[in-house]
Order: sequence, then structure tokens, then C-alpha cells
Amino acid sequence: MINVSFIQFLKLLAAIFISLILVSKLPAQELSTKSGKAIKLFDEGRKNFNLGYYDLAEKALKKALEADDKFLEAHMLLADVYKSTKDSGKALEIYNSVIRIDDQKYPEVYFFSGLLHFNSLEYSLAIERLVKYLSFNNQPPERVGDANFYKDCAVFAIQAVENPVNFIPVNIGKEVNTPNDEYINALRADGLTLYFTGRQCQQNGSSGGDDFYFSTRTSDNLNWGNVKKLGAPINTSGDEGALTISPDGRYLLFAGCQWEDGFGSCDIYASKLSLSRPGKPSNLGSVINTHTWESQPSLSSDGRTLYFASSRSSGKGKSDIWKSYLQDSGIWSKPENLGERINTSGSEMAPFIHPDGQTLYFSSDRHIGMGGIDLFVSRLDSLGNWAEAKNLGYPLNTSGDEINIIVDAAGNKGFISSNQLGGFGGYDIFEFELYDEIKPIASTFMKGVVRDALTKNPVEAYFSLINLKSKKEVVRSFSDEKTGEFLVCIPTNCEYALNVSKQYYLFYSENISLTGLKTDMDPYLININLNPLLAGETMVLRNIFFDVGDFSLKDESLVELDKLLEFLGGNSKISIEIQGHTDNIGTELFNQELSENRAMAVYNYLVNSGIDRSRLQYKGFGYSKPLFENTT
Repeated sequence: MINVSFIQFLKLLAAIFISLILVSKLPAQELSTKSGKAIKLFDEGRKNFNLGYYDLAEKALKKALEADDKFLEAHMLLADVYKSTKDSGKALEIYNSVIRIDDQKYPEVYFFSGLLHFNSLEYSLAIERLVKYLSFNNQPPERVGDANFYKDCAVFAIQAVENPVNFIPVNIGKEVNTPNDEYINALRADGLTLYFTGRQCQQNGSSGGDDFYFSTRTSDNLNWGNVKKLGAPINTSGDEGALTISPDGRYLLFAGCQWEDGFGSCDIYASKLSLSRPGKPSNLGSVINTHTWESQPSLSSDGRTLYFASSRSSGKGKSDIWKSYLQDSGIWSKPENLGERINTSGSEMAPFIHPDGQTLYFSSDRHIGMGGIDLFVSRLDSLGNWAEAKNLGYPLNTSGDEINIIVDAAGNKGFISSNQLGGFGGYDIFEFELYDEIKPIASTFMKGVVRDALTKNPVEAYFSLINLKSKKEVVRSFSDEKTGEFLVCIPTNCEYALNVSKQYYLFYSENISLTGLKTDMDPYLININLNPLLAGETMVLRNIFFDVGDFSLKDESLVELDKLLEFLGGNSKISIEIQGHTDNIGTELFNQELSENRAMAVYNYLVNSGIDRSRLQYKGFGYSKPLFENTT
């Protein structure tokens, strides 16, 4: 359940307040008192403290200080008692007393009081105490590192509070949020279905166990409603959490903990989704999952790069973010660590890769921030390197724990779960507008249905979206085998070739030009009819490019031509005629010759690539058979 995932977060965190038991174990002759009575009471307090009897420890240590009010070690152990009972105010009073008695003997008093001031949001005092601690020589390296970290966090927090970011969270409503906890999990690329983990109330008024749910937008697209449980076999009586959905909406990935077929504490599983019903979960295997904790999966828009969090020992900290590629063999590659710009010695968790394929949101307790767990963003450059992580700012991040963030495909709205923003009780889900500096590249989507052009029956077809400039496949998906429905996410500011194919059918070609667009745009809503392989059937190649008045194939044409080669290679008994067409600008003779030369250019490319010329013909039609009017 999501609570398990939340507990896993907390288990991975480093404890800020470290006990000073080392001081309490000093030999009697090294203590700062000569009073036998004080020492006896101190030993009694130390024993009770180690057993967790804090009331008895406090009583004994107070009596020890009555016997000698300058007994430094008793003061410091009493401060440990107050820290253990979450009484920061009294602990700070004790540390101030130690400093007044002797400000040099125990430098760590500045360290721990600095952390208490930080936790109490007293950032200037925290900086003052931590700087003082760092002025002492020969301190433990790990503690020096912590002191520098929290000092830098305090400096950041002061600046962040003075310069708040634009953050106006809106509760998404009582249809989803209840007096119990709701944790945001995922959002479909079309923005119409939201997945979350919660404990919805039963008809008899009682609350059931934590389960996965989904909610769809109402017809006016303004509210959420129709909350439904995902149900078996993905909801079980065991522990599961950290659900995500693939950008095409066909697969659910999540963490199952202590499952019978698991390799460790929590493993990542996949379930195929059809008609909003999950299929039998499948463990992703021993390459992804280990004997340690693996959770919080997130898939890239092409469905071939998996980001996830893991506590495996080969990482840089307590929990790191990793990625793995789905190879053509169908096997996931050995996971790669995202490196030091993302991962630290602490815990990095909850990765969310945006459909743009370049913007990664995640949480961390060790990047400079407000304290606790903060949310960050990093972007991938053209060389495949991650930029320095950027804190999402205050008040989006607070001194509490901000666990995860989901961003819609258009890059405008974010979703978080919080118990700090008011609401209906517990953790509620909120949505908000992203400010410009943390927005991803806007993405739109294409959705519709694939059918057989003759029978009109649904067809499960393969979708491939290829960047015409880089010639890289950015989306790989299938339409639903039962409904023919598909959902393809499309990052903007690029030009793409869309190819839809199915064995025994002609493939479908579409050109999608989003070059120069910086904002979200209307989705493509189309239905695709695939033509069976029958004599006389025609398909239009929309990604063959020439300069105006020229018949030399441009490099961008190679993507489509290679698809055509693949099609002919897989259908060796098929012969085709390549037909060239032009607009009506220019003379009839010029356009006739141009169309023939362009058809011949495609013909020559196929022949030079190994296709037997006996299978090919070409012909030009000039402007006699236009596909569109010249006004388009």
C-alpha cells in the first residue's frame, strides 16, 4: 500500500538528531564533576536513557545537576532526553547552559543546537551555531559534512522564504479526497484519468484498506469524479504502492512488497491495462529487482526507458535513482545510476520523467533545500548529461516532507499530495499551475481508434513516432487489442514521422510538425483505417521530402524510406508502384517531369537498398491528382 511506500521513504532517511551516548560512556575520571553523588545519578540516568525510560532518565539527571549544576555531561545527556521526546525548546535551553559553563570542551554542542534551530525554522541562529562548530579543528568528517550541509540549507531557506515562488495549490475536490489519506500516483497523457492510492470509505461508513483507485474528469473537464477501485489482481491483501502508468496508458507499473515471487523487500511489477482493468502483474525480473528495495517506477514516453528508486548497495547513497533500457530482445538492460548531479549520499526517490523525455522531477533529502524531503527538477542536455538539480522553491517545498510530484503532458499543471495545505483530512491531492522556470517542454498527444478499413473491426497496431531530424524513435506503443484505442504522447518543438503498422496491412504514414511551438496545443484526435494487403490498395507516404522544384531526397526522408524498406522486406511477394504528385504551381510539363523524377528518386533508393527492381514501378502524375487544395 502507499503507506508502506511512505514508511520506506522514512526508513531510508538519515536521522538528523544523533544521540550523544558517546559522551555518556566516558570514564568517570574524564567527567567534568568530582561529585560522587552526581556521578551515581548520571550513571542511573544513562542506564534509563539507553533503555528508553526517558522520564526516569530525566528525573535522575535533574538530581545529578542539583548536586553539581556545572556537570557538563549530565547537561548534554539531558538534552538528548529532550530531543528523544521531541522537546526541542528544553534541549536548546540545556545546550545554551553548556555553552555558558564551558564553550570549548564539547564543540558538538554547537552542531546539535544548530540542527535544533534549523528544525525550528530559526535559520539565522542555525547558521551562527553551525559556523561556530566548523571553526573547531579535528571534528569527525561526517559531522563536518552534515554541518556544512545544514548551514547551506539554512542560507537557502532564508533566501527562499524572502523570494517565494508562485504556488497556488487547489484541492481537487471531495470526489477524490476524503478524511483519510490520498496519495497522487499518476496522470494519463490526455489528462482525463488520475490514479491515486487511498483508503476510501465503505458504504457502512467504515474505512477499508489502502488500494489503488482512479478518477476520470467530468464532462465539463473542470472536476474529478467517478472514483473507482482498480481491483484485483493488482489490489491485494498484501503490500503494494508507488503506481505509475505508461504514457500510452497501456501498462501499470508499481511496487509489490514481500510478494511470493519477489527478490527483495519491494520489487517492481508491470500489469497490462485493458478496458480500465489491470491484468496479472508480472515481476520485471532480477536485472531490475534485487534483494534490496526497488520502487517508484516511471516510464519515458517511448516506453523503453525505466526510471526507478533503489537502495541497492552499488549506489551513491541510501537510495538512488536509476534507469534501464528495454532492449529489442524484450529484456531490460543493466540499470545505470543517474550520477552525482542527481544522486547524493542521502536518499533520492520518486522519479517522474515527463513525456518530453528530458525533464526529470524527483525528491531528495540531501540536495540543498528547506529541510526534510524537497522536490527538485533536472533536465537532460543534448549530450545526455543531467543539469544541476534545481529546488522547486518555497512554499512548494517546506520544512516538512514533500514526497513526489506529477506534471501533466502540456507542462502546465503539477499534482502533489500534502497534509500541510488544509483539506478534508490527512493527505489530500492538490493541483497547481507550474511557474515558468520549472516547466518541462510542452507535449501534446494523439488519440483515437485503429480499425480494419474493410470490416471496421478494432485492430491492435504498432505505433512508432520518430524525430525526423535525429532519426530517433521517441514513442513506441500499440493500440488496444480489444478496442483499437490508442494514446500517443508527442513532445512539441520537433517534426515527427508517425507510422502505424500491422502484419498483413499496409502501413499508415503521418507527418506531425510541431517545430517552433513552445506552448501546449490542441491534441490530435484521429481515427486510423488500415488497409489490408490487397491488390490496388494505396497508402500515402507523408514523410518524403524534397526542396521546392527539386527531386533530390532530403535526409529527413530516410526515416520513411527505411520503413518502406522494412515493409517490402517483410512482404517479399508484394510488388508496388511508386506514384509522384505535385501542386499546380508552374507549368503542366514542369510538374509532370518533377513528379516522375521524384517517384524515380524513391525507386532508385529502394533498388540501391537491395529491393529487386522487378517488384517496383514508378510513375508521375504532375498536378492531375492533388491530395489537397493549394490553399492548405
